[in-house]
Amino acid sequence: MFAPLQNDTFLRACLRQATAHTPIWLMRQAGRYLPEYRDTRAKAGSFMGLATHVDYATEVTLQPLDRYPLDAAILFSDILTVPDAMGLGLSFALGEGPKFAKHVRDEAAVAQLAVPDMNKLRYVFDAVTSIRKALNGRVPLIGFSGSPWTLACYMVEGGGSDDYRQVKTLMYSRPDLMHRILAINADAVALYLNTQIEAGAQAVMIFDSWGGVLADGMFQQFSLAYTRRVLSQLKRSQDGSVVPRIVFTKGGGLWLTEMADLDCDVLGVDWTVNLGQARALVGGEVGGSGKALQGNLDPNSLFAPQEALCAEARRVLDSFGQPHTDASTRGPTHIFNLGHGISQFTPPEHVAALVEAVHAHSKMLRNSQS
Repeated sequence: MFAPLQNDTFLRACLRQATAHTPIWLMRQAGRYLPEYRDTRAKAGSFMGLATHVDYATEVTLQPLDRYPLDAAILFSDILTVPDAMGLGLSFALGEGPKFAKHVRDEAAVAQLAVPDMNKLRYVFDAVTSIRKALNGRVPLIGFSGSPWTLACYMVEGGGSDDYRQVKTLMYSRPDLMHRILAINADAVALYLNTQIEAGAQAVMIFDSWGGVLADGMFQQFSLAYTRRVLSQLKRSQDGSVVPRIVFTKGGGLWLTEMADLDCDVLGVDWTVNLGQARALVGGEVGGSGKALQGNLDPNSLFAPQEALCAEARRVLDSFGQPHTDASTRGPTHIFNLGHGISQFTPPEHVAALVEAVHAHSKMLRNSQS
């Protein structure tokens, strides 16, 4: 059904296999920093008009790949499609964040929650298949979802939040209700990701964007436990190929050692984490088990002059250390990314310089070993 993969560097790195260079893709790489994206969004009329229209979603997913030699594509969608399918009524006002018409803050609202009918999300799965076909084997396609905890934050708050007052109030005062929300979310996310895999996603990523706002102890109970519940239900392969699983907790560096035994292949880290230390904690040894690492350039470094930006990219690569190069076994690997999504104000030419610097310097690091 799909063309053979021409560049499998990203998938190999996810599975801790040696690669000729460090693969790079960027969180939110299809976005407002690209003028062609803004043009397509204007044609679509709204963000959701873009996300729910298969042809537009396909077009914007491929736009960054037409500009830059990135090593992976990521589905253009939003993490809030799942609670929207639960009937909460998602909307996006221009210049504002997402808003839900309904919020979930009491027993009656929780009682109405259920794992949604995946047919309500058919537009997502149709987009996955369309994008995979349009890629024609150029690079792998990543599917994704928000984590159960991150989705719950939006569902309880009714949108974004600066202080997480509503969701934390519910968590501390009625932990039983919060656990019920999270259990439903976890089962919904697992089904959602499995359906993306069946539609053509070659790797899947769980964005625990707000896990880092939790207190120690609360993170383990209300975020990590439900990420585990998702992972325990995910398909491990499709059409004979392993489907790598990536978990990214923004602000989660404190809990890396506790995430080391998650049933996933890759741990994403933000810019507050030292990659060399993370490698020592969870990366494993050559010939042994461990996690691949993904990250972790500060997105704001993309506003620096290109010379300074490229120096920072090289510093990130150097901080990970000498790449694993033994093709006969597995070992510590790194996927270059930002520590969070790319800013809409990023100069597109700086992204070109970044991708070139990562590919060139990571090849040099490998050649210096031979």
